Amino acid sequence: MEKMVVRKNKDFAPGNCPVAYTMNIIGGKWKPSIIHMIRTDSNRYSLLLKNIKEISKQTLTNQLRELEADGILERIIYPEIPPRVEYKITPFGTSLFPVIDSMYQWAKMNMPNMPVAKSDYCNEDKNLSAVA
Repeated sequence: MEKMVVRKNKDFAPGNCPVAYTMNIIGGKWKPSIIHMIRTDSNRYSLLLKNIKEISKQTLTNQLRELEADGILERIIYPEIPPRVEYKITPFGTSLFPVIDSMYQWAKMNMPNMPVAKSDYCNEDKNLSAVA
């Protein structure tokens, strides 16, 4: 039985705007962080939930489903007991890395009194591509 993903703004693109299209894919409070964490090897549900302390289980589940439905993530189920599930960025999803890197660099330059990261998901030393 396949679960239906209900989205608030999926087809909202006034004037066929590319920015609105992009925001439909990665917009919201958690999706850029989720993509960044999976990119830096926090690729299991429990690790994501542990590192994003403010997110609820239901919100994380919904965001992962939306990213999978949009072709950004691939959900891999390993046939083990108990079953193990991991998420992987798809080739299409890797095309978002420059956007995520730009957001990261912009925040480093403009975030007032940038605090030391309290969790692993903002650790810049983990596999990030070089950004000038």
